[in-house]
Amino acid sequence: MTLRDDSPTARALRTLELLQQHPGLTAAELGRRLGVSDRAARRYVAILREAEVSVESALGRYGGYRLGSRLELPPLVFSSTEALALVMAVLDGQHAAADAGDPVGAALGTIISALPVDVGRQAALLREHALAAPRRDAARPDLTATTRLVAAVAEHRQVRLGYRPRSGTLQTGLVDPWAIVVRGGSWYLLGHAHGPGAPRTYRLDRVVELEVLDARCTPPADLDPVAWLERHLGQGRAHATRVTVAAPLAEVAPWVGPAMGELEPVGEGACRLSGSTDDPAMYAAEWLAPIPFPVTVEGGPELRAAVAALAARLTASLG
Repeated sequence: MTLRDDSPTARALRTLELLQQHPGLTAAELGRRLGVSDRAARRYVAILREAEVSVESALGRYGGYRLGSRLELPPLVFSSTEALALVMAVLDGQHAAADAGDPVGAALGTIISALPVDVGRQAALLREHALAAPRRDAARPDLTATTRLVAAVAEHRQVRLGYRPRSGTLQTGLVDPWAIVVRGGSWYLLGHAHGPGAPRTYRLDRVVELEVLDARCTPPADLDPVAWLERHLGQGRAHATRVTVAAPLAEVAPWVGPAMGELEPVGEGACRLSGSTDDPAMYAAEWLAPIPFPVTVEGGPELRAAVAALAARLTASLG
């Protein structure tokens, strides 16, 4: 059975999810989040109660709906398309999804075992015979630390991080966590670093110490986490980079990822790439070398040295 997003059952399940995440929501607040009237929100609560889901209500300033302490969740219902799409998404993001000893693999196995026989058989075959190769650049963060950071973001609480960048030097500081974004196999924390007094991006797999504080923080009202990450991935690293490419920006752009820096036109038929990196050797060999246009490295000195070393090594390989 496939549930439409606007069906009463789907809206009731969404109501259940909202009450799990935000205990104490009123009918008005539920209606606003669901995009329906107060009366409709109360009807979805009634549907949950008819399904024997314990939903308690209280009057007064701190009243609202809360799930009962003995809540038993209804069984999962997936269509064949939804179940297979779920397995494909997990395989695409986690090469360990077929390993029953891995937390992701164990969770996926639990879901498959709860599916109807026909749907479960298809999902199990897909899981067994369509294994995904691991990404070279994928990095899984610590589950406990990630869970605590997600909670800190949701509750707008400051954190104290111990962070070890690619350079290996441990950095500690106070951070206002704004959002967590998963991109290209890596997990990123976006936030405001109190020491430098500037926005910063952190790779979660490099967080080695974490303390969630009682102090509160407020993310920017107009924050678009994905767009912000794309703009800032190439900024704030240990070594500045500046490169001029002798080709129009439109032709160079497909060869330049956000982590390489900001690309801007310079005169006619050229553009400049400005950014930063913690690993000049990687930047030279893996990012600059594939660009099929004449490149001039203007700075910084670490990147110039890395390009010179790469050129010398390749030249020596010919002789």
